[in-house]
Amino acid sequence: MTGKTHHKICLVPKLKGLGGTASFQAKLTGNLSTRGIEYTYDLSDPGVDVILVVGGTRRFRDLDLARQRGVLIVQRLDGINWLHRKRYTGVRHFLRAEINNWIIAHIRCSLADRIVYQSQFVREWWEERYSDPGKPAFIIHNGVDLGLYTPKGPRELPVDHFRLLLVEGRLGGGYHMGLENAALLTGQLQHRHHLPVSLRVVGEAPNRLKNQITEKNTCEIEWMGVVSRGEIPELDRSAHAFFSADLNAACPNAVIEALACGLPVVAFDTGAVRELVTGGSGRIVPYGGNVWRLEPPDVPALADACVDVLKNNGKYRQAARALAEKRFSLDEMVDRYCKAWDSI
Repeated sequence: MTGKTHHKICLVPKLKGLGGTASFQAKLTGNLSTRGIEYTYDLSDPGVDVILVVGGTRRFRDLDLARQRGVLIVQRLDGINWLHRKRYTGVRHFLRAEINNWIIAHIRCSLADRIVYQSQFVREWWEERYSDPGKPAFIIHNGVDLGLYTPKGPRELPVDHFRLLLVEGRLGGGYHMGLENAALLTGQLQHRHHLPVSLRVVGEAPNRLKNQITEKNTCEIEWMGVVSRGEIPELDRSAHAFFSADLNAACPNAVIEALACGLPVVAFDTGAVRELVTGGSGRIVPYGGNVWRLEPPDVPALADACVDVLKNNGKYRQAARALAEKRFSLDEMVDRYCKAWDSI
């Protein structure tokens, strides 16, 4: 076990409105407990000697007081909010995203002692946009419970057709392009490659968006809606390939969860996906346009790659699980966080 058990960690959740952190917090705190490491959410707790800020917080004064007490502040960084500048997502969302970018950047520059980036892609993004703050930095990919996310267990894998799976928390707003790409990919596999393929979509999507996607595409789409986290492993096991829909994702948990369940991933080469999908665990193809401008991607190229994954599914499934066991265990992730706040 890595890490000093005398630490008491204070977790500061991500700013409201920029996606939940419940999954990361639950995984981290559960693992810390098994190591005998105490944690709290109270920034004023005098027993705290490490604060882990997940993204950002408006509690600048509390962080500054903690620093004066000698508490180490570690900031875990996701990507930078950017879609609101490329597509209209509403005035309130635009303002919130801009303010939160500023808050997170301020903590990174002025209050954090150490930085944890979720991927090399995230580190390069922040350093290009806001420069290098000259502080100790660590790259720690997300991890999963390999006993929970596993190829073993209940599944309903179709035998008469191939199933693609898309899992996102929310698919509205600026994220609907990923859903559109998934439908186009499914259509390409059906009509150009003459494969029986369906698309299963997990996540919250507005009815208007679902109707638009259904009307524009002839492929079969199964809308699952929001499901509990406990249902995800079985859904992953019940598909032949996972489509990573998020563009320029920092370190998508859904991709790592799929790999752990032995589900190969197909994706465009954007964000941190190339750091995650290696060793024959799926196929990644060039985006084919300027992703930062949300230009249309090269869907035919991804369909060509996906055919190989579908037709050689067993080989890719084995490689996906092997990769997860090697690189994405929850224990390994927490080991690295402990090293981040223990290192000098």
